[in-house]
Amino acid sequence: MSHDKSSQADPGKILNSPLARKFFDHAIVDVAAPLRGQESKSDWPESLCSLVEDHFRNAESPSVASQDVVLLARNALESFLQANVTGPPLTWQPTQLIFGKASLSVSADKLAILQSELRASLSIDGEAVYRLLPNVELFVFAKCLLNHASLEESEDSLLWRLRVNVWHQRLLSEVSYTLQDLIYRDLSLLEHVTSADFLIERATIHSLHGFDVKARDDLSTAAKNRRFDFVLTGRLGKRTKFQEKELSQLVVLAKSDDSSDLQSSNSLDAQEQSPVPAPKSLALDDDTLLESIAFSNSQAQYSNSTVEAEENIPPSLRSLEPGHQPLLQPLDSIILIATASSITNTSPEHGLTREEVLPYADRVISGGSSNWQIYTQALLVRSRIEAHKSRTAERGVLQLQALVDQIIAETTPSQPPTDGEMNQTTSQSTFLPRASADKSASASERLEYVHQLASPPRWKLESELADRWVTLGALRTALEIYERLQMWAEVALCWAANDREDKARRIIRRELYNSVITTSTNKLLEDEADTDVGDYHIERTPLPPDAPRLFCILGDLEDSPNAYERAWDVSNQRYARAQRSLGKYYLAHEDPAKAAVAFTKSLKVNPQNHGTWFAKGCVELQLEAWLDATQSFRRAVEIDDTDGESWSNLAVSFLKLSHAAPSASAKSQQEYVRDALIALKQAARHKRESFRIWQNMLTISVKLDPPPYNDIILAQSRLIDILGPKEGETCIDVPVMEALLADAIISSHNNASSSQPANGENPSRTGLERLTIELIEKKIAPLITGSRRLWLLTAKLSIHLQHPLAALTSYEKAWRSQLNKPGWDTGLDTGSKNLWHEVADATIDLLDAYESLGEKEREAGMGQGELVAKDWKFKARSAVRSVLSRAKDAWEDDGQYEVLQQRLRDLKAS
Repeated sequence: MSHDKSSQADPGKILNSPLARKFFDHAIVDVAAPLRGQESKSDWPESLCSLVEDHFRNAESPSVASQDVVLLARNALESFLQANVTGPPLTWQPTQLIFGKASLSVSADKLAILQSELRASLSIDGEAVYRLLPNVELFVFAKCLLNHASLEESEDSLLWRLRVNVWHQRLLSEVSYTLQDLIYRDLSLLEHVTSADFLIERATIHSLHGFDVKARDDLSTAAKNRRFDFVLTGRLGKRTKFQEKELSQLVVLAKSDDSSDLQSSNSLDAQEQSPVPAPKSLALDDDTLLESIAFSNSQAQYSNSTVEAEENIPPSLRSLEPGHQPLLQPLDSIILIATASSITNTSPEHGLTREEVLPYADRVISGGSSNWQIYTQALLVRSRIEAHKSRTAERGVLQLQALVDQIIAETTPSQPPTDGEMNQTTSQSTFLPRASADKSASASERLEYVHQLASPPRWKLESELADRWVTLGALRTALEIYERLQMWAEVALCWAANDREDKARRIIRRELYNSVITTSTNKLLEDEADTDVGDYHIERTPLPPDAPRLFCILGDLEDSPNAYERAWDVSNQRYARAQRSLGKYYLAHEDPAKAAVAFTKSLKVNPQNHGTWFAKGCVELQLEAWLDATQSFRRAVEIDDTDGESWSNLAVSFLKLSHAAPSASAKSQQEYVRDALIALKQAARHKRESFRIWQNMLTISVKLDPPPYNDIILAQSRLIDILGPKEGETCIDVPVMEALLADAIISSHNNASSSQPANGENPSRTGLERLTIELIEKKIAPLITGSRRLWLLTAKLSIHLQHPLAALTSYEKAWRSQLNKPGWDTGLDTGSKNLWHEVADATIDLLDAYESLGEKEREAGMGQGELVAKDWKFKARSAVRSVLSRAKDAWEDDGQYEVLQQRLRDLKAS
């Protein structure tokens, strides 16, 4: 599929064609009666469906009819996007074009009611569109035509049906699963399309639904298809005005394919040759930071696993100067912007992630503008990232304010609207004047990549600005924006976040209920201090389209399950969030059985919600419903296979299943344990720093027969890396390591007996033996301080390696570590007897070691060939005497004391 440019002809003319007039003339009849107050509701969308069927019956062929319908719907959709997303303002009035004289002969209030009904018709799964959505009739028209069953499923019609449904999804407050299902059905039908522009568009759809791994895969394929090279790497440079030493700075090196005639050798030259209008990029104007990084020509490796090393950078990029890179082609710029967005979606609050994302936006901005809307989106992405840093937060919010002003100026008609639509927002003044025609961009240029960019509509951008003001503490400014947009849910949440839940409840109740004082449904009462929220309990008829969301917010504010139930009911059991909130309520009130039921109902509506599957699985673990928990966590990892917590809980579920069926065969129990280990290994891939996951892996591994030795060694090694610096030797699982060494020695002996070399030399070590030796010598031994069992572990390994001196030294350290423990020689408490027996055992072990190792020859090294301890008898007698003298008062009558005395007599007699 080649890149599908937006219509070059004036959409107003196409929508005024004879075919369009056939649809709109009927529309005039359909809306005239309700506009004059003769009926309560228009059936225009239903009539449109009938008109489409008539058109297909009368057309010369289904293909021609489909082309006609797609052409009309496409121009209606693009006109809607021009009016709400990109600008410039439409030069004609959609309401007058579609509804004709009927829209001029009635009051603005009645017209507003009709448009409210059209907006309500777009509600789906309890999710509503923005209550003041402008030019809604254009979108309803496009939606009805492109989703009609008679439409031929050609590549063009599928593409535009996909687009109108995606934009419908973006207009809702939250994702609708019903729409998601329709969208991904069309994506599957278009799976054969591999053009770069479609892959980028599909990536933005994946990001919208939270599938960021799929999004990055599509972006990578698109870049490969376009032969577009880009890498995130490090270069030496200065970031501040007073910096003397150059440090490694993150930078994106990117260059479009040289074979394209759009490519220029230098971005500045390109702009001089063919200047492209661009929105204003605000200066940072900081007293410390430079406007941009001053790069040197030197190379530097950035210490981050996601940054490409110099040897991996494509040859076409190595010669680029980081601060003077060439102008990118439009689609290549979009790939960088979309890549940045997919990274921030995955980990939006991670500081390092923001550091990684900013260079992508900077590359698009610093390279110059190749398209108005692309440059606007790059400025938006940069402003979002800069909001999290104190030095750049001011520029970030001011840049966002400038973009909001630009969109307001670019989507507001020069003359006030006469259709009574969105009067509350069109009166908003802007800081920036409207750009003149020669300094702006045409509608076709702005719309050319709108589906690949997925730029936010005007009111969502304004809402984002309000959110930004809230984070900066400018509550009044944020409230002014929300109130002007009539986003009452956001107004309430804003007050609640600032510990004014009383005002928040009052606002929500005024939206949902009439007061006992007034039954007006058109205007809220002023916020009087003496007005009690209890006055609002007569439910409005009809309820606002976003009533399910409002009821859920009310439930949050009042901790009321009844509000969640009402949200569920008014949405016709389609608002998944209502049952999610109800499940969380029951969890908080320690009723996991009811919580599980609520989560199950939510998932029947939206089975793609990862968080709900996870929550349901956790509840089922509480209820000891191990099989159900396994199924829930399986679904969770199917949706997001990078969630280490879900993998870890899945392992717990499998392990519980292995214990829950005592009558099951040993083989089936082993299968459950093996599944648990597989899940834990996946968890460890995504949460490598979680010591609990590695501990669980170590515990589960030893339950398998035969044990997976490599996994045991890896788990213990990682535990040492994570916990060793703080916890020392206590992070070592001593029994497991003892069993591991024993198996390694047995494996070595078996290997030696089956492959004896002719020359009598030791055969090469087995993999298990070699890995065990490396683990003990390199990681465990340096941590040992006071553990007798760990010293004995090293002694056993030294004996196996035929290092008698090292083995005897370990026995001596094991004995001293036990001897240095306080309280064993006092006999004052019950615990001291156990300590005494451990000292006695350690002393006997030491005596045995002296006897068996003392007269052996030392291993290679200094003193090779000498005896390990030719005075071993003297050392042994000294050791036992010291123990007996300290233990005499407390343990002279103990059996172990007599054993040591006998060993001393034997030593004297020898």
